[in-house]
Amino acid sequence: MATVLLLRHGLTAMTGPVLAGRTPGVDLDERGVEQAQSVAQRLAGIALSAVVTSPLERCAQTAKRVLAMQHSEGRKPVRRSERRLLECDYGDWTGQKIATLIKHPLWKVVQANPSAATFPNGESMSAMASRAVAAIRRLDAEFESSFGPDAVWLACSHGDVIKAILADALGMHLDLFQRIVVDPCSVSAIRYTSGRPFVLTLNEAGGDPARFVPPRTSQGRRRRGSSDATIGGGAGGGSV
Repeated sequence: MATVLLLRHGLTAMTGPVLAGRTPGVDLDERGVEQAQSVAQRLAGIALSAVVTSPLERCAQTAKRVLAMQHSEGRKPVRRSERRLLECDYGDWTGQKIATLIKHPLWKVVQANPSAATFPNGESMSAMASRAVAAIRRLDAEFESSFGPDAVWLACSHGDVIKAILADALGMHLDLFQRIVVDPCSVSAIRYTSGRPFVLTLNEAGGDPARFVPPRTSQGRRRRGSSDATIGGGAGGGSV
């Protein structure tokens, strides 16, 4: 079973006070560059099979640091841009200050019933979730077929997109996805199996992500994955 690491892009000047959405030319700021360099170093211990990114600059720039670190380790992951991992199209909300949007009646719908939310002249949150989940599941199957069940690959995308993917893996209705937090340059990890997805971590901004590489047996071979959950919780290390 392949493992996908979901990486949110680093900070930009717009992150937080403004809904950047699909605004072009939004680059990482100094904090974001530092975050991207840090997560790239943390991921250096993992041989990534592929790095897939939303086409927006802030994701491409974050992924660039990860790829540079992989190359410095002598690896050449497949590099791909995937439009289905693009930020939600917030339509008329794009570029607006959050302080202004909070006063809009739709804000409460987005918070409590996001599956019913469609942004004016934009995309619905349900459509965003459907395309993102379909893309991740398709890519995961593709990379497992190409690189084997031990493949670990990375997808760099946006907060709401990653939250929707995680909600699907957790079996949560989209209306509950606001309970999930995905910070800038945090890593979340999912391992899909024939029986169910396993969510290995959520919103991790520290520690050693190498523990998500499938463990080896005493003979040095990778342990074959199962769709069975370990009764009692197991010994950790993402083993299932």
